[in-house]
Amino acid sequence: MKNVFLFSGQGSQCEGMGRSLVENFPELSAIFDEASSVLGFDLYDKCVNAPAEELAKTVISQPAIMAVSLCAAEALRIKGIAADAVAGHSLGEYAAMVYAGIVTREDGFRLIKARSEAMQKAADASDGVMYAIVGRTADEVEKICAETNGYVVPVNYNATLQTVIAGDSEPCARAAEVFTEMGAKAVKLNVASAFHSKIMQPAADEFLPFAKTVKYSRPQITFMSNITGRAYDPDENVGIGDVPTDMADRLAMHIVSPVRFTDELNALAADGYDNFIECGPGKVLTGLVRKTLKGVTFANVQDADGLAKIV
Repeated sequence: MKNVFLFSGQGSQCEGMGRSLVENFPELSAIFDEASSVLGFDLYDKCVNAPAEELAKTVISQPAIMAVSLCAAEALRIKGIAADAVAGHSLGEYAAMVYAGIVTREDGFRLIKARSEAMQKAADASDGVMYAIVGRTADEVEKICAETNGYVVPVNYNATLQTVIAGDSEPCARAAEVFTEMGAKAVKLNVASAFHSKIMQPAADEFLPFAKTVKYSRPQITFMSNITGRAYDPDENVGIGDVPTDMADRLAMHIVSPVRFTDELNALAADGYDNFIECGPGKVLTGLVRKTLKGVTFANVQDADGLAKIV
């Protein structure tokens, strides 16, 4: 059996997350302590006591989800279960980077702090929105977006029949109406703006100089890339020209590039990975595995009860 750890993305936060993991594994409090030191506020207190509307703020939700995800992965390690490969959905790619050894845990939280602050600022200055389109193929979604006047694009390729679109508010609403008329389900997402679209370019521009101050290492296990939809190759160029694209540039690109999660899952399955464990709050990624892959096992660990079911 080849294990893949999947790391949750933004929007998966929930009140009280992380509490049972820390209560059952007190050593995990070190993860929250390290994060709090970087952030300048008590992250564990936010996870356990903050109301949903406060947790939803980008500057809180991003580091909170990352901390809980790393706690879940560490709890699995304590119980003798390790990953052979990692994949994160959007924000989750940062927890995956830490687990794979690309950045230290401290630098992971430093990156998330800079990223979330830049994205919050860009979100506050825009009217961007996102809709999940369920029941139509990615090709159909791309076609409708291209035919809609105004800025609306596919940004999250989540499953065979689930793609998220993003862009300016009115064009997205018009596209959503077309999908509804076609018999698809169009669900407006409770997010601050149009993530992974050009509306986030100011955030990418602000984030890049900081990202370049961080030291990056080669991954110690297979690390999947949202940008390419396949395993990360440090020597690959995904920009313009022949020079390999360094990780800092990739992370800035990641803010404004589509998440090719379906491609990642299919590539992992093709390489023989057959046991998928979602680490972090919620079960969104577990659901995407169920919808996308056949003949694999899957589970989620967001608390001590979830861990107990698989160890």
